[in-house]
Amino acid sequence: MADHAARLARIRTHLAAAGVHGFIVPRADEHLGEYVPDSAERLAWLTGFTGSAGLALVLMDRAAVFSDGRYTLQLAQQTDPALFEPLHLVEHPPHAWLAKHATGPVGYDPWLMSEEAATRYRDAGVTLVELDPNPIDAAWPDRPPAPLGAVVPQPLVYAGRSSAEKRNEVALKLAEARQDAAILTDPASIAWMLNIRGADVAFTPFALGFAILHADDTTQLFMDPAKLGPGIHAWLGPDVTCVGRDALAPALRAMQGKRVRVDVAGSPAWFGQTLRAAGATVLDGADPCALPKACKNAVEQDGTRAAHRRDAVALCRFLHWLETEGRGHTEMQASARLLAFRAEAPEFRGESFPAISGAGEHGAIIHYRATPESDRVLGSNEVYLIDSGAQYPDGTTDVTRTIWTGPGDPPSELRDRYTRVLQGHIALATARFPEGVSGPHLDAFARRALWDAGLDYDHGTGHGVGSYLSVHEGPASISRLGKMIPLAPGMILSDEPGFYLPGQYGIRLENLLLVQSAPPGPRPFLQFETLTLAPFDTKLWYYETLNHHERTWLERYHTRVWTEIGPLLHKPAQEWLRRACLGN
Repeated sequence: MADHAARLARIRTHLAAAGVHGFIVPRADEHLGEYVPDSAERLAWLTGFTGSAGLALVLMDRAAVFSDGRYTLQLAQQTDPALFEPLHLVEHPPHAWLAKHATGPVGYDPWLMSEEAATRYRDAGVTLVELDPNPIDAAWPDRPPAPLGAVVPQPLVYAGRSSAEKRNEVALKLAEARQDAAILTDPASIAWMLNIRGADVAFTPFALGFAILHADDTTQLFMDPAKLGPGIHAWLGPDVTCVGRDALAPALRAMQGKRVRVDVAGSPAWFGQTLRAAGATVLDGADPCALPKACKNAVEQDGTRAAHRRDAVALCRFLHWLETEGRGHTEMQASARLLAFRAEAPEFRGESFPAISGAGEHGAIIHYRATPESDRVLGSNEVYLIDSGAQYPDGTTDVTRTIWTGPGDPPSELRDRYTRVLQGHIALATARFPEGVSGPHLDAFARRALWDAGLDYDHGTGHGVGSYLSVHEGPASISRLGKMIPLAPGMILSDEPGFYLPGQYGIRLENLLLVQSAPPGPRPFLQFETLTLAPFDTKLWYYETLNHHERTWLERYHTRVWTEIGPLLHKPAQEWLRRACLGN
């Protein structure tokens, strides 16, 4: 059992030696991404909190750990309130908390924080001091080594466009903006631009490294040479130079007089600081690969359709198993069964995130993860929520279904809540909207039916999804807090409204949607194509509450699921799917 009190004490000893009053511990690695290698799980090591978003603020006399609404219950369960005060990121902004409680300079690691984030602390009146080495690393005796996953090509049959074509497209944008180069710190952007994948991070096929794309489309890739096996240099081509991470600082120092694009919100502060010290002009700009990566080309769109059909076979087999054999199995046994169904496909490359398998009250923990200590049996007459996804070379999936375990009838209040979530899901899936509309504009579509009853959920409605990349991809999202990035054809986003009653149950219904051009009209409009193919539980909704539009969508969707997936199943799963979709 980890002694977090002793770890906290060791950190404070390091802070005292450094002459600072506190330290900021983000849940981040040098790429500031959501999924990080074991060597970067500093927040979990210090506090015990394992969520994918959050940070801790450690002062000499107090400490707090922050996360968002997805992790409210998990945060309270995993951290010791005698050591860390659990706080909501939005309701208690960390910079405001630090400004109130810090009585001296506070240390930070410029590799683990963006310039934008650092500016928020400074604007609040906090004096920041760079600490090298990072005191967490200094106090972590058995810290895992950095990963060395092998880099592999992403063939054109899946990528759809050559790396040279992508690099040329992005480089032209740099040249038009009179920018000499762009710094790429997001492994997803590097993977997309160079048509490579890796194995450095669980659930996401990233090869961790950095790149500099020049306006003449030549590229410097900074990555441990041990990752680059035979054939990779030839695959990358002569215009991509591969060097080790130790060459990064000299390369930046050599950019004196250059105009260099850096995403100050998404890149470590170290990059901007190093470039300015070298005499370069730092130009704040979004990652130039983010938007073209998000807009999947025709090959990637066909690939994701194939991946979703493949995934639907496994999911429907699982839902049949769940109805006929699931009760009496535990949450972990159920998610393992789904994983086994998926693994039967030769193209399966792994889960796209740890499955959320929550029975009863565990379903109300938005990002619940069953452990041997919490694992419980799926009982009778309760709600079971399964949120899962898979990685295939032609696409990434993410799907959530909420199931009534039976054999009795669900309570009327539960059915009302499920019906409202379903209405919100359909409202977003069927939305038509003009070009230029962004995700935050659409978020209320999915909440309307819940709002009508004075209800809501504390997470975004939808996130972007990559093409055999991250299951959570920017720059677009469907959220009140999302960036105003206009949706564009080829983007894939989730549609996942929910409702959660702490201590009792959770409801979430998630499909992935592909943005498409709507039929021609007076002005350009967009619409969604539903990618996910799996039935919703008919026992949980009130049919009479649905309007004609909603009933028609459900009937057509279930007919499509049966038509496309039914022939791919063996009996009796096929017979189960027919009843689940057609009701006879």
